[in-house]
Amino acid sequence: MREISRRGILGLGAGAAASLAVAGCSSSSSGSGFTPKPGRTTQARPIGDGSTEHTGKQPNQPSAPERLEPGQKPPQFVVFSWDGAGEVGNGLFPRFRKLAEEHGAAMTFFLSGLYLLPESKKRLYRPPNNPVGASDIGYLTDDHVRMTLENVREAWLEGHEIGTHFNGHFCAGSGSVGNWTPAQWRSEIDQAVSFVTKWRTNTGFKDLKPLPFDYGKELVGARTPCLLGQDNLLPTAKELGWRYDASSPGGRQVWPTKKQGIWDFPLQQIPFPGHSFEVLSMDYNILANQSRNSTNAPPANYPGWRQQATQAYISGFQRAYETNRAPFFVGNHFEKWNGGIYMDAVEAAIKHIADEKNKDVRLVSFRQLTDWMDAQDPKVLAHLQGFGVGQQWSAAA
Repeated sequence: MREISRRGILGLGAGAAASLAVAGCSSSSSGSGFTPKPGRTTQARPIGDGSTEHTGKQPNQPSAPERLEPGQKPPQFVVFSWDGAGEVGNGLFPRFRKLAEEHGAAMTFFLSGLYLLPESKKRLYRPPNNPVGASDIGYLTDDHVRMTLENVREAWLEGHEIGTHFNGHFCAGSGSVGNWTPAQWRSEIDQAVSFVTKWRTNTGFKDLKPLPFDYGKELVGARTPCLLGQDNLLPTAKELGWRYDASSPGGRQVWPTKKQGIWDFPLQQIPFPGHSFEVLSMDYNILANQSRNSTNAPPANYPGWRQQATQAYISGFQRAYETNRAPFFVGNHFEKWNGGIYMDAVEAAIKHIADEKNKDVRLVSFRQLTDWMDAQDPKVLAHLQGFGVGQQWSAAA
């Protein structure tokens, strides 16, 4: 891989060989009604081949969000999200599920559909503008497909969101997702949903429990590979009733707005300690600026880079928390790049953000944030959207 921009390079999913693109509720439950509630207990009803099932409302969700009053200071929302969301035997998926549980956090897992499709069945995948069965991320082993299924199931029951990272992660050449039409995005989405909802048929696994949700209804948002192709994705997303998209590159730390009627939740430019430029709030973008895209750089660099990555996340959080209270978004991958220092940095940042001294901070999923945004008075939101990066929040316009 080559470095394209020092201001941010886009990363990949679990086990991926990288292609690049230029990118320009904590434990505290105070505030606007985000108190976790258990789900409704109902008789499970299988869907289709039994890969998924109806189990009622998702457990461990916030209570209905309340509207801010004019002049009321907003909570500080923080969303940690994971691209690919495959468990490849490195223990990272369960590690961060456990960390989330310890700190009362919800996260968004953007599941790659191919991570539930055995490589022996890869010809079922027909990616737009690419050969049948092609993928720029590796297919998982059968054992890793099992591990991924088990972790996705438990994550949803714990209250996390399962979004989509689509399938083959094509970022370069004529087959890049950046060239896909709305109709081609629809084909890719339909296939991703099929791989999630027909894993039992495709794998032949009979001893695993179904995924406890109707994915066609649960799926309300996504992040595209390498943050490419959003403009042509959005018409299809709107047609499907999706509510947000997290594919914009180079976002600023300001309150979100909508694109084509859908909430736009971009990765954000955040301070990069020791540099005059900012870096995108994603592990791979920090790596690209530290080791020039090497995922196995000399270990002597790791302690300093780990601290720098940690402080980048904390600085991004603090800037929002202490000024305009814009939601803070972080993207990650379940990867042990450069000795796993970026996973350590994310864990340290979560622990800092969830510290009880940070009042009215909420570690939420993108779906939960969308619920809160949709519940607000448009005039109150317009007031929040008027604050620039680092501009102090105030009750008056």
